[in-house]
Amino acid sequence: MSLKPSCSLVFVLGALALLQGCASLLPSTTTNAAQFASFEEARMTIESLVPYQSDVTTLAPLGIDPLQQPNTLILTHSDIAKRVINGNLQNRDDLDKGIQDCLRAGDACWGWEIKASRIARVRTGSFFMDFVNLKRTTETSGWRFNATILMVNGLVVHRTWGGQPAVQEVEVRRNPLGPLQDGGPGFVQGLR
Repeated sequence: MSLKPSCSLVFVLGALALLQGCASLLPSTTTNAAQFASFEEARMTIESLVPYQSDVTTLAPLGIDPLQQPNTLILTHSDIAKRVINGNLQNRDDLDKGIQDCLRAGDACWGWEIKASRIARVRTGSFFMDFVNLKRTTETSGWRFNATILMVNGLVVHRTWGGQPAVQEVEVRRNPLGPLQDGGPGFVQGLR
């Protein structure tokens, strides 16, 4: 007796093997909004600025320039005043000396708010489950950095930084109805 697999069994096994190898077909996105290669590089660059010594001419070679660094917001004196005071009853004497000098300088005070990030979003898991919208897994990784530099007449008087050195998130979205899940009321009415 010869054991010959039926064509349908071979087709099903071949399709399953093919779908297992299709994870590379899942979508992915990368957001690169940074002149800096890493969070650490961005932090070290901002910390290298010495208040009351560094000036605007030393910033551009470091990559700190609204024309070179995407997502840099130029702050006017009134922007800075709103952010610092913003309804706080905090005594100005409690503020950093550079911030106090900036607020007193009027229009000679301006600043830059830098937002830098490198974020990758990759869909992982089963290609088939993702394709038919039953289960979608998205892994997000990277970093986000922000910094504020205040200047008076081009002289750096204050700098600060913060952010997320390591972003690691996993989002799992389950749709028990698969491709029908997002159909909503319009789809149900269409079935009537």
